[in-house]
Amino acid sequence: MSQNYQNYSRPSRRSGPCDCCVRAVKWIPVLFIFSIICWSYYAFVVQLCFMTVENVAERVILILLYHVFCFLFLWSYYQTIFVDIALVPPEFRLKSTEVQKIYSAESEVEQREILEQYAQNLPITNRTITGAIRFCDKCCIIKPDRAHHCSVCGDCVLKMDHHCPWVNNCVNFSNYKFFILFLGYALLYCIYIALASLPYFIQFWKGHLEGMGRFHILFLFFVSVMFAISLVSLFGYHIYLVLLNRTTLEAFRAPIFRIGGPDKHGFSLGHLNNFQEVFGDDKRFWFLPVFTSLGDGITYPVRFMDEDAESLLGGEDRRHDERATFRPIVMNGTQQRQHVTLKPYHDDLEEEDDEENDEVFTRQQPQSRRPLSDDDVVVSYERSPQNGGKSNNDHTIIDFA
Repeated sequence: MSQNYQNYSRPSRRSGPCDCCVRAVKWIPVLFIFSIICWSYYAFVVQLCFMTVENVAERVILILLYHVFCFLFLWSYYQTIFVDIALVPPEFRLKSTEVQKIYSAESEVEQREILEQYAQNLPITNRTITGAIRFCDKCCIIKPDRAHHCSVCGDCVLKMDHHCPWVNNCVNFSNYKFFILFLGYALLYCIYIALASLPYFIQFWKGHLEGMGRFHILFLFFVSVMFAISLVSLFGYHIYLVLLNRTTLEAFRAPIFRIGGPDKHGFSLGHLNNFQEVFGDDKRFWFLPVFTSLGDGITYPVRFMDEDAESLLGGEDRRHDERATFRPIVMNGTQQRQHVTLKPYHDDLEEEDDEENDEVFTRQQPQSRRPLSDDDVVVSYERSPQNGGKSNNDHTIIDFA
């Protein structure tokens, strides 16, 4: 449950009167949503429960359930809005001398060489469509994997999904779980209000309700149904993206990898692993808006396969070979290789009997065959001891250069 990523402060920017006005205008959608919530609270609790419902037990149950859904909805909405976006760490930012070299380069090839030299110790696997290092000329940084520049926030954001005006914030690595829960609890909130007010809406339709409060109940039912219809498609789409380990941007344009090129399934690790990457591995906190996402927002397990890697891996089961991943991490300014144990990946995503097939891929510390360069990745394919306790470990070095 611990927060593994470290957020970094934005560079200082000058703000004038126009900037203050723009920032104020951006809060209008949030204030609109908040006003709808306040009105729905009055319409449901006061007009429906206290003024219309006559049975005391029914009134108590309706109010208690309403406050549970309302609390979870507002909590996740608050977290989505006010959690700081995950910014790119300073080691990805180029020095002014390096930026000047890039801008003064005589050719694109020379620019690419400068970026390649600077990025050789950074844990990045994504590239541009031309195969070059992804560089943001606005922030003067080398973009980590899945990071993009947000024109609204004015920063490069880790694992950017999209900028949402309804929360006045970027949906990114730091609040993506909160955003999913916000959509889910908002949908449940609307469905609950619609179902609870349906019997009294029918009474209004038959002319059995009197007083001005009946119009609040009428609009309460219609507004909750309209929002539920719009939320069900949005929530379903983002659940679909979570299970495939894609962002909204990656759904429109597949990420490009140094090995394998464009691959829309490049970050997919299977439905369960994809879900746990966002919601964490502790089931107790899956549906609470507290940060439990795995990783640091900079490096991600990836699956790739090309002909050279397949030949080096010995042509074993291709479904498992694609799960061999490269996950370097940077700690204290030095590059280390993180030990990762992943479950078998199945193309059809069906469960298999653990007794019949319990193969896993692991990344292990370098072995003694030859000195490793910075671009080497050690892949080990381990088969659990079978057939009388015999085991087979083969280690292969893949040179990325």
